[in-house]
Amino acid sequence: MKIPEKITGYSVYLDGSTYLGVADVELPSLEALTETIKGAGIAGEVDSPTIGHYGSMGCSLNWRTIDPSAIKLAAPKMHAIDFRAAQQTLDSAAGSYGSSPTKVSVRAIPKSLSLGKFEVGATTDTSNEFEVTYIKILVNGKTLLEIDKFNSICIIDGVDYLAAERAALGN
Repeated sequence: MKIPEKITGYSVYLDGSTYLGVADVELPSLEALTETIKGAGIAGEVDSPTIGHYGSMGCSLNWRTIDPSAIKLAAPKMHAIDFRAAQQTLDSAAGSYGSSPTKVSVRAIPKSLSLGKFEVGATTDTSNEFEVTYIKILVNGKTLLEIDKFNSICIIDGVDYLAAERAALGN
């Protein structure tokens, strides 16, 4: 059995090929939009998720210094950002380690740029915050998740949960 353990290294790229540098990333959380359902035939209330629809998805990049890439990403436009990682795995049967390529791609709109602070002998803690409208996660070349809010796509583990909705709407 291959057991994923940790990220051993990763890089940040813009538009698929422009290396952006060294930054820590806080990836989005996925929170389904819900509506409280109650009434006849229901013993109480149920927060019913709207399948394939998610609330605001935020992403942030944290830089050690005021990096030119942080300023570039503050431009008021959609940015295609890739986080490419090597994910260490342990093959428990063979007792050996391996590495799985892992890629998270987002399309993100800048919401804020915090330049941080100047302090002698310290990092500036510069950061970018984004609204994510698209996310795709690949591990070993296999798509595990793809959410595209503007094109009504929600693929999780190979199932497109919005395919029927798109068909009903003639898309």
